[in-house]
Amino acid sequence: MKAAPAVQRTLLDLAEIDIELNRVAHRRGSLPELTEITGIEAEAATSRDAVTAAATVLADLRRDADRLEKEVDQVRARGKRDEDLLKGGNVSARQVADLEHELESVRRRQALLEDELLELMERIEAAETQVSVAEGELAEVRQRLGDAERRRDEALADLGTVETRRTEAREAVVGSVPEGLLALYERLRAQKGTGAALLRARRCGACRLELDRTALSELRKAAPDDVVRCEECGVILVRTGESGL
Repeated sequence: MKAAPAVQRTLLDLAEIDIELNRVAHRRGSLPELTEITGIEAEAATSRDAVTAAATVLADLRRDADRLEKEVDQVRARGKRDEDLLKGGNVSARQVADLEHELESVRRRQALLEDELLELMERIEAAETQVSVAEGELAEVRQRLGDAERRRDEALADLGTVETRRTEAREAVVGSVPEGLLALYERLRAQKGTGAALLRARRCGACRLELDRTALSELRKAAPDDVVRCEECGVILVRTGESGL
């Protein structure tokens, strides 16, 4: 295959653009913010579970408190009924004794329930504090997640701008490369990661290996418009005054 030396040198511009586009693609998939976001999302899941657990405990305690309050109200109502009967004076002496005994039992039951309710209210207060703490921790995690996502989006936007500009530049360069030469370049790039490299000081710019005497002799014999390739890695070698031939 033949191509004018100036056209071959254009492949170096194309290769440089492709290297930069590859860097953009690699950078897009390896942003530190991506790893950071994954870690924070795991923290957020743990924090949400903590909030749910604390809220469940609080709900159970409040439900128990409602039950106890209703029971206390019932006991108080029973005690008041007994007191009203005693004050009414319309009961026999035996009924008075029974009512007084029952009233004493009711009062003991009421005191027990009220103590239990007081303890439960203290537990509710502690559970409310735990819910508040868990919600605060979740809010802090969400704030950090939002910050990381913002930084990720900014980085992706910057990469997108670079990619757009370099893609436009690539299209301009591609338009000046003959179809056959471009097809060879693209095939080599797909296979080896790069399609063309500068031969500088007898060393291939792609594999970084110095060519041996036989290869250098063949290159010296090649016409300036011959498209030559590295015997080691196979990419198109672009010869310039720096090649050392």
